[in-house]
Amino acid sequence: MSRWGRVWAVAVGALMSACSSAAPMGFKESWMVMGDLSPNWREGFVNYAFTARDAVGPSLLYMRSDDKRTTREVTELVYTRLLKRWNLPHAQANVWFIGGVGALRGNDFSRTRAMATPGIQVDYETTRFYASALARLYRAEGVNHDYAAARVGFSFFEADYDEVQPWAVLEVRRMRGLSDMLEVTPMLRLIHNRYFVEAGVNNARQLRFNFMYTF
Repeated sequence: MSRWGRVWAVAVGALMSACSSAAPMGFKESWMVMGDLSPNWREGFVNYAFTARDAVGPSLLYMRSDDKRTTREVTELVYTRLLKRWNLPHAQANVWFIGGVGALRGNDFSRTRAMATPGIQVDYETTRFYASALARLYRAEGVNHDYAAARVGFSFFEADYDEVQPWAVLEVRRMRGLSDMLEVTPMLRLIHNRYFVEAGVNNARQLRFNFMYTF
């Protein structure tokens, strides 16, 4: 491979590494495992990308109110679809559909209820910066826990495709019906071409830990 060919391969690889930071699915025929862990919110899911634009898999979610009195447990099957992608000269932008159907249990009602969770995520990423926004409905009989989150992040320096790259990330999120607080969390993220880990402390002084691995 020529010198410029190697440079191009590294640049493309780095961009792919950065773009995996916010994508809710991996490449075709890959598996993705992801977790988001804190005292009031614990989510884990696995999905399989059966095409370059479609993935499906199970998800488990635990939610707790700020006063620790109300809890929710959601078990669902989630479908992810890449609706639109813009490949720009030095960046990428995406629009995703993320939606699930499943069962909701709560400590303030007796029977399991069917729940639907349709949502949209949009993101924009380069090798040094990304921003994303997610809106998702969590609806069941007598239950409305609509969720919204926004993130911005930047890397401290450029990195090759096979190197670990540190990022600073700021997330703001809120869930209706369980919290009156706008949760703000600064985090440090370490990202590689197939995984990331991130940790931080939110404005309620709660530790958060997130991870993703694609294989």
